[in-house]
Formats: sequence, structure tokens, C-alpha cells
Amino acid sequence: MAPRSNPAVASPTGWSHTPSTATLLWMGVSLPLVAWDTAYMLLRPHTMPGGWLHEPLWVPYALYGEVDHMYGFKQWNLGNPFAATQSLMNLAETLLYLAYLALWYAYGSTPASGARRAVGGRVGALAVLLGFSAAVMTVSKTVLYWLLEYCSGFDNIGQNDASTLFFLWIIPNGAWIVAPLVFMIFGMGEEIITGLTQETNSAKKQN
Repeated sequence: MAPRSNPAVASPTGWSHTPSTATLLWMGVSLPLVAWDTAYMLLRPHTMPGGWLHEPLWVPYALYGEVDHMYGFKQWNLGNPFAATQSLMNLAETLLYLAYLALWYAYGSTPASGARRAVGGRVGALAVLLGFSAAVMTVSKTVLYWLLEYCSGFDNIGQNDASTLFFLWIIPNGAWIVAPLVFMIFGMGEEIITGLTQETNSAKKQN
């Protein structure tokens, strides 16, 4: 799809939004991983050890299902719907991220030679809103997942030793809190606040 250049939506001389390099890298890594994880959860038990879809794509989940029983046979056999429900939310979250990227790419323009594409106007504002909302969803769902373990007495991860817990659960899951918070929520939140503040100040001057 060829990028569009539309003065109604691209404002190189006014406010515009450009994703940071860190944001694009994070989304390039996280979106495929989320798709992989979501497919595993929604296609269980076929993706679990012994299932016809398990090899070769979901072999690592044989280990992870022992690290986090929410992914293993324990919670599957109990009929716990939480992880599958969260995976359905992953679909909505991913659609928001893809819509953000699509708006930026399709409606953005390059303000100067060598500069990264920027999108402005109402479409740019919508892109920022979608990206911010998706990042808040990511952090909120991950924090909820951590709180579930705390409130259940670490029912699904309490069997691990400290090293296994740190390297195979805390670090991987923590990335889904830290990265969206630092790379997207702070920056996009500042853009939203600045835009609303400028609009308020402009309205006051007109009055």
C-alpha cells in the first residue's frame, strides 16, 4: 500500500506525531510474540505437549507450562478460563497496535529529507490515542496477571526456584510492563496532555 500524502491529515508545519525508534523496535518484537502466545492459548490442547500442533512451533511451551501452570495442564484440566480470556483481549490489543501503525504509515508524510514519517491533524491524534490505549491495555493486563499470582498465593509459579522464576517469568513478563510504559505511555501521554493544554489555552484566549 502506497503511503498517502494528504494535507488534511499530515501537518508537517504544525503538530505531528512520529513513533520513536524504541517504539517501532518494541512493536516489531512484541507483536509476533503476542500472536504466537495467543495462538498457543486459544488452540489448546492441540498446541500443548502431545497435541498435533505442538511440534515444532510451540515446543518451548512444554517448559513454560511447568514454569507457569496457567500455561500447562494444571489449569487446563481445571477448566480455568482466565488465560484464554486474556488471550482474547490480546486480539483487541493487537488490532489497536496495527491500526496505530496503519494510520501512521498510510497517512503520514516525510517532513524533511532523511526524517522519519510523521502524521498530524485529526488522524495523527487518533493514531496517538489508539497507540496510547493499546499500551495501557498491555500494562494493565500484565499487572492483572501478576496480581492474580499474588492473590492466589503464587499458585501457578510458586513451585519455581528463585533463578528459574527470575529468568523465565519475572524478566519476560516484566518486559510487557516496562517497555510499553517507557516507550509509549509516557511519550504519547505527554503528547495528549500537551495537545489538550494548548487547545484549552487557545480557547481561553479566544474568550
